[in-house]
Amino acid sequence: MYPTAVVGGGDYHFSIGSVEAFERKLDEAQRELGIPSHERIPVAYHDEVSAFSYLLNFGPTLLFAGVLFYLSRRAGGGSSSSGGIFSIGKSRAKMFNKDTDVKVKFKDVAGMDEAKQEIMEFVSFLKEPARYEKLGAKIPRGAILSGPPGTGKTLLAKATAGEANVPFFSVSGSEFVEMFVGVGSSRVRDLFASAKKNAPSIVFIDEIDAIGKARGKRGSLGGNDERENTLNQLLVEMDGFGTQEHVVVLAGTNRPDVLDSALMRPGRFDRHITIDRPDVGGRKGIFKVHLGPLKLSKNLPETDTFAEKLAVLTPGFSGADIANVCNESALHAARNSHEAIEESDFESAIERVIVGLERKSRLLSPDEKKTVAYHEAGHAICGWFLEHADPLLKVSIIPRGVGALGYAQYLPPDRYLLSTPQMLDRICMTLGGRVSEEIFFGAENITTGAQDDLQKITRMAFEAVANYGMNTVVGPVSYGGAQASGESWQKPFSEKTGEMLDAEVRKMIVNAHQRTTDLLTKHKEDVEKVAKLLLEKEVITREDMIDLLGHRPFANRKDAMDKWLDENRSRERSAPPPLEAPGEPTPAPAASPLPEQPRL
Repeated sequence: MYPTAVVGGGDYHFSIGSVEAFERKLDEAQRELGIPSHERIPVAYHDEVSAFSYLLNFGPTLLFAGVLFYLSRRAGGGSSSSGGIFSIGKSRAKMFNKDTDVKVKFKDVAGMDEAKQEIMEFVSFLKEPARYEKLGAKIPRGAILSGPPGTGKTLLAKATAGEANVPFFSVSGSEFVEMFVGVGSSRVRDLFASAKKNAPSIVFIDEIDAIGKARGKRGSLGGNDERENTLNQLLVEMDGFGTQEHVVVLAGTNRPDVLDSALMRPGRFDRHITIDRPDVGGRKGIFKVHLGPLKLSKNLPETDTFAEKLAVLTPGFSGADIANVCNESALHAARNSHEAIEESDFESAIERVIVGLERKSRLLSPDEKKTVAYHEAGHAICGWFLEHADPLLKVSIIPRGVGALGYAQYLPPDRYLLSTPQMLDRICMTLGGRVSEEIFFGAENITTGAQDDLQKITRMAFEAVANYGMNTVVGPVSYGGAQASGESWQKPFSEKTGEMLDAEVRKMIVNAHQRTTDLLTKHKEDVEKVAKLLLEKEVITREDMIDLLGHRPFANRKDAMDKWLDENRSRERSAPPPLEAPGEPTPAPAASPLPEQPRL
């Protein structure tokens, strides 16, 4: 402590150790000096505390208040006008204005004609409800849009709102689930209250499996209870008291098999609309939609014809894949300073979507390049001379993607069933690369390039034996295949049955290996032709295969690519010859009877 003494008009500062000791010594000194008590020096104390000490005392309180404010802002979405933590039970669904935000129409959605026809009733009812109600009909409560990713479920829901010209509420299923108890149920109530206030309206819940999974299968933990409470509130809102408002609920999911049966029953989701990957006609329509905004080269065929060719070249593509191809082609054209998008840009875009970016930095040695060429030639010959195999579309030995040193692209038909001969031919075609290496380089010089092929054929053979009942020894039984035995801790068959399955799978693959060896030994010269052409050009197409080997020896197995080539040649033959300038000699006919086709 530092007291201050005022003596003779001056200030003196000195330090003391203790207040009691200071007062005692001061009294003793004044007593010794004989100073009367009324004249003794008075002692007064003044407390002086710094601002830092005040902050230190109130620090914990301020810190706690700051944490509460941060949680309030975060729960309210970061907006001070949203009510903060008190608005955590409000729905986060985004409402799209029917006049400005939702501009998608059914004409912008291609490749799903059956789904559009199925969902058109919702549009008609929302536009003219009296026409149905006078006959006693009730509006369907909702529809489940299910299908693989990228097939256009969200786009179809938005087009429904655009056609119906009604308010459209969009929300994700995961936005109902929070760490706070009761928030999901509160948000469901608020969502339907907003939809009823703006009725007629459409509510779209994307990825509904986040809250709609079957109840009571995985115990009753806290998180599971909260999700089930949210699902229960959704069930009540969709089919409880007071459900006469014109509110349609659309939901999208990739996993309809895990949804609760109470959610899927009529009266809640009346329609189950499956949106699958488009066929050739559907892909053509989707390409026509996405080719519209692009600046295409004048050297390309007309849009209808070019869209048909692109549809043929992209089997199994979803709508999102097709949109990605069109966007990648425009990016490739801009990257190469093209004035318009050319056919080569679409060619590169399709290859990039299928097998990845070309790895120009990965240079193969001559021996490796030769091995890859004969490997891919083996695949190509098997696909060409096996009746039920998928016909070859393109084969390349240019490294692409992460680990692909070469690839063979096939054109599988739109097939929904797979017979035993078809599966065996597919196994033989997949084994073609490994067998070709054994024939031309010896069994002792085989490489690791066939690892992916071996995994595929092992999986196919196991499915045929253990799941599809295609084996006479095992019999017509199904153990769920590789997926069931891999997900469960306990296999659905005994150890003895497992040994029998392993033996039959090995037997099927060994027989297919011998059959492939016999086929490629018979067509050894054709394999060499294809391999040498691959080493020369690095990429060969269906047209090159026809020129090299002739048409496939199965006239009844023509696919969409063969039909397109035949139609294109017919169009070129029937086209009028170009006008000759006067005085110029007539050019000699080309040596080849057929004009060279553009390659993609």
